[in-house]
Amino acid sequence: MRVLVRRCWGPPLAHGARRGRPSPQWRALARLGWEDCRDSRVREKPPWRVLFFGTDQFAREALRALHAARENKEEELIDKLEVVTMPSPSPKGLPVKQYAVQSQLPVYEWPDVGSGEYDVGVVASFGRLLNESLILKFPYGILNVHPSCLPRWRGPAPVIHTVLHGDTVTGVTIMQIRPKRFDVGPILKQETVPVPPKSTAKELEAVLSRLGANMLISVLKNLPESLSNGRQQPMEGATYAPKISAGTSCIKWEEQTSEQIFRLYRAIGNIIPLQTLWMANTIKLLDLVEVNSSVLADPKLTGQALIPGSVIYHKQSQILLVYCKDGWIGVRSVMLKKSLTATDFYNGYLHPWYQKNSQAQPSQCRFQTLRLPTKKKQKKTVAMQQCIE
Repeated sequence: MRVLVRRCWGPPLAHGARRGRPSPQWRALARLGWEDCRDSRVREKPPWRVLFFGTDQFAREALRALHAARENKEEELIDKLEVVTMPSPSPKGLPVKQYAVQSQLPVYEWPDVGSGEYDVGVVASFGRLLNESLILKFPYGILNVHPSCLPRWRGPAPVIHTVLHGDTVTGVTIMQIRPKRFDVGPILKQETVPVPPKSTAKELEAVLSRLGANMLISVLKNLPESLSNGRQQPMEGATYAPKISAGTSCIKWEEQTSEQIFRLYRAIGNIIPLQTLWMANTIKLLDLVEVNSSVLADPKLTGQALIPGSVIYHKQSQILLVYCKDGWIGVRSVMLKKSLTATDFYNGYLHPWYQKNSQAQPSQCRFQTLRLPTKKKQKKTVAMQQCIE
């Protein structure tokens, strides 16, 4: 039987708390302004009315789990499910909108959040701060499915920075949102997983999206208890995962090791191709590969002094070898006016250069670090969790 009670917007009473004497959690939230609210019909147990905020593939998996729970009439976990997403220049919209339309769920485009009544909000990869007045409309607040072990990697690009910095362990945190700052609210549930060796951000995101979706459903099954048992995030160990700018994709041959370049490629390569300069022209490195020991034994590589950025075509393996701070990386294809294989690049650019500059040292034939302009109009940032392909 569905139980409805009349009470103020705000968090549920902790288990065992007496009416008339607020729980410690309620008193803490009251200081944030939760006491300034209006009466509403608040459910004390499922099924919940949920408003979901999300955009990308990671968020889509959480929405899929909510929709499956709503369709499961035996468990009665979700009664109503509606969706808020961001506008997109693509006619299809972002992955969350595509799923919502396909599943015939009501969908709104931010800043429109509809006008219905809900018990709890859920956010996953939304990328916008939700103001206090919006948060206060949900009796149980708003939950956030965040793909990191908070307080590590707060911010919009946690999976990217996990790969970029070579973390060996990551995870998912279900937390309750607080106004004005990202990812600082109390932790309701947290699970860790090892980062698979050499995984890309896209591959890791897929693993974490499934974990996060399952954790979200688990929290919703015991929502009042989960909220009353929430723990504050520790002060130490906080790191920030900002959006990645186009400048991050520019390889610094003199400064970055081969391992750092490969991490960068695995972190952002499917969203922003790595970039460098070839004879004053921007060139994008599309397909990077590790160089095996047999190639490194080639006398061409060991018999001459090279400087970072030096590029050599290795005919046997049909790759470009580029020297960085501590060794070599391999490149199978590039983009220079059009997409070129390493062999195409050699035939069209490297070989003619050697013919024209027959007396030049091989180290003069090299890639150079690209320095992007700092004008504001050039500072286009890319939100790394919004992979919309």
